Amino acid sequence: MARYEIIGGTPLRGSVTISGAKNAAVAILPAALLVEGVCRIENVPDISDVRILLSILEGMGVKVSRPETGVVELDSTNVTCREPETEHVKKLRASYYFMGALLSRFHAAHVALPGGCNFAVRPIDQHIKGFKALGAAVEETNEYVDLQPGVNGLKGNRISLDMASVGATVNIMIAATLLPGQSIIENAAKEPHIVDLANFLNTMGARISGAGTDTIKITGVENLKGGTYAIIPDQIEAGTYMAATAATGGDVLVRNVIPKHMECITSKLEEMGAQITNYDDAIRIKMDGRMCNTTVKTHPYPGFPTDMQAQICVCMALASGVSRLTESVYETRFFGYCTELQSMGADIEISGKTAIVTGVEDLYGVTVSAKDLRAGAALIIAGLAARGTTWVKNIHYVERGYERLIEKLTALGAKIRRVED
Repeated sequence: MARYEIIGGTPLRGSVTISGAKNAAVAILPAALLVEGVCRIENVPDISDVRILLSILEGMGVKVSRPETGVVELDSTNVTCREPETEHVKKLRASYYFMGALLSRFHAAHVALPGGCNFAVRPIDQHIKGFKALGAAVEETNEYVDLQPGVNGLKGNRISLDMASVGATVNIMIAATLLPGQSIIENAAKEPHIVDLANFLNTMGARISGAGTDTIKITGVENLKGGTYAIIPDQIEAGTYMAATAATGGDVLVRNVIPKHMECITSKLEEMGAQITNYDDAIRIKMDGRMCNTTVKTHPYPGFPTDMQAQICVCMALASGVSRLTESVYETRFFGYCTELQSMGADIEISGKTAIVTGVEDLYGVTVSAKDLRAGAALIIAGLAARGTTWVKNIHYVERGYERLIEKLTALGAKIRRVED
């Protein structure tokens, strides 16, 4: 086991370069199974989720190489395996994208149910609804999902999602790419990584339009050919460093970002008193004095992201006045970190889907435990802002989604180190 030791109280200053988007990478890598020939993917973050996906792909017969930092080359031409290794599949949520990829390429799949952060019940019923609409016969158990062609075969169709599910939108889009006919996803998710996946597939020869709107159209093609594609910057990683800068009263230039993707986050930090300056591919955030209270309600993109809920809560805990934080996506997400923040001195009351956060002057270092990826990031931010020393346990969750975290924070002046027990 390993943990982070954080000596708080130092404002973050300097510049940090944001890595490729985790949520885009974990969709694009399984989608590469559809590509015949060498697929070169750039700006790939070196995080544990990516390493697991690459292990799954290698186990299926994909030729995987990493010729340089941030670059992965995949050749899926000779793959015949339709059942990814169960042990690795159970380690992360995004492994369910192999269902759509295998259904699209081989018209059959047998995939274990995924693992990942357990901060809420996250059913895959919308994924299954989509596969059935495309003509798949689905066998679903507590252990796996088996997909086969139905009586009338597989072909494009219209799918109206009951909710704007990111995972279902991704899986159905991938599944429909190589199926005959046109598929239309209504009430589709609009997140930047949805658009990035569509752009990747189109670069390889797919015919997808409407990504980023609530209606996506996919006209099936016979095959995809190899090519080169660069993953977008990580919106949530950028937001995490911005929240950490605000919480510590720092001044940081956040490089390699798409400012348009960040507006839902920067607008709230500005409300709390941060000075925000947007450049073409960078954002400077500076915080002088104490933050102000605010009200936040999470929503699917372009609303405030649920993956930034815990990080903004730390800022609220240190702000003046009373803030309200309402979770509309995963209502049980508060329980992954609020108790830990309370042990550091935060004043948080949870009522249903809303947290009432009364700001305190200081947080204090104690030993805390990460329950999921974003909760762990929030506890690190709290430790950076707190008086004294904070120990963060269960850091394997954090390392699922943040590349070179210690290196980047140390370069900003943070006193943080990884300790092996």
